[in-house]
Amino acid sequence: MTAGLDAQDRPVVVVTGIGVLTSLGEGVADNWRSLVAGKSGLRRISRFPLEGLRTTVAGTVDFVPLPAFSTPALSQEIAARAMAEAVGMAGLGAPGAFPGPLFLALPPVELEWPQRRALAAASGAVGPIGYADLLRAAGDGAFGGTYARFLFASVAEALAERFGTTGVPIEVSTACASGATAIQLGVEAIRRGETEAAVCVGTDASVNVEALVRFSLLSALSTRNDPPQGAARPFSKDRDGFVMAEGAGALVLESLAHALARGAEILGVVEGCGERADSFHRTRSAPDGKPIIECLRRAIADAGLVPEEIGYVNAHGTGTPENDKMEWNCLAAVFGARAGSVPVSSNKSMIGHTLSAAGVVEAVFTLLSLRHGILPPTINYEVPDPAVPIDCVPNVARPADVAHALSNSFGFGGQNVALVIGREPR
Repeated sequence: MTAGLDAQDRPVVVVTGIGVLTSLGEGVADNWRSLVAGKSGLRRISRFPLEGLRTTVAGTVDFVPLPAFSTPALSQEIAARAMAEAVGMAGLGAPGAFPGPLFLALPPVELEWPQRRALAAASGAVGPIGYADLLRAAGDGAFGGTYARFLFASVAEALAERFGTTGVPIEVSTACASGATAIQLGVEAIRRGETEAAVCVGTDASVNVEALVRFSLLSALSTRNDPPQGAARPFSKDRDGFVMAEGAGALVLESLAHALARGAEILGVVEGCGERADSFHRTRSAPDGKPIIECLRRAIADAGLVPEEIGYVNAHGTGTPENDKMEWNCLAAVFGARAGSVPVSSNKSMIGHTLSAAGVVEAVFTLLSLRHGILPPTINYEVPDPAVPIDCVPNVARPADVAHALSNSFGFGGQNVALVIGREPR
């Protein structure tokens, strides 16, 4: 809950525009159609050589053309596309003049192997290449474009300039909770009265060879490569890791009063936000799950609800053995005896794990689930896990009348954020 504001006094925060791009395709309509059909967007990686790699599949968005690939360049392009769809749907402001701030979730921006090799070749260096080398090269008149591209703020500044958002754009990188963190920041800004509207964006195009190798060294990735569509299998006993994916999502948030005053269509409500970091380990969450449990309870309480009023959970559901069991145990602690009857599905079974973008992408899908009365399935659920007796909406979408849902995002380093999405204002 926002400091200094009682629940009855703070503005209600509604959604008036959404946009999304994932491995399933571009735009809300195409993504939703494929999602409820149980279609997978996972495919064999074609962006770089795969020899010697244990994992060869990902949810890439190679249908978005770029002159030259880099993670920040593609992250920016897909974010711009999702943002354009959301802002256009909201009909708020004029082209190039959005009347609110930008909150952007994105992966850490760092020099990638191709750029390091180019710098090494130009300088004749034989040791490690880093930002000091880039600064020297840019200062000498070369590599200016590389320097501009690999500044951490480059993506947010470009998007803010294109869409004319107000103030300094805020970038966040809280691992796989980043997207939900961006939404929480937008909600809190509106609740505090700092703005009547905000655009919250999550984007990630991290399928490069270096990132794939890093996650492989952590034994975090699925090695089920054939067929690619069967690699991601959250909650199934034979799950063996997550599948990296790319994507972007965007939400236009407004205070309810502002949206009603201009006659905007209200798509849903961000009713509550909860967060709790545990700092237990660089990659693992605390084994007792207490930080996640507290995160979920905070989100529900912030929404002014009780657990019995939550009718659906869009799970973090990565498909790693530890994460899925942890998430189930935490849901069981929050929902008690009814935990096994609460539908809990994972979009990642179809789109893969969009990492920094996941919190926004999955908030979009949660909102669509409530609006359309359909819960997307968890596909590839073939072998039930006795340790995870969850209703994961297995393999086939399900009609459901749900008023309030949780959308969970849990990241490395114990970064935990949960959102409560409502179908309509109360």
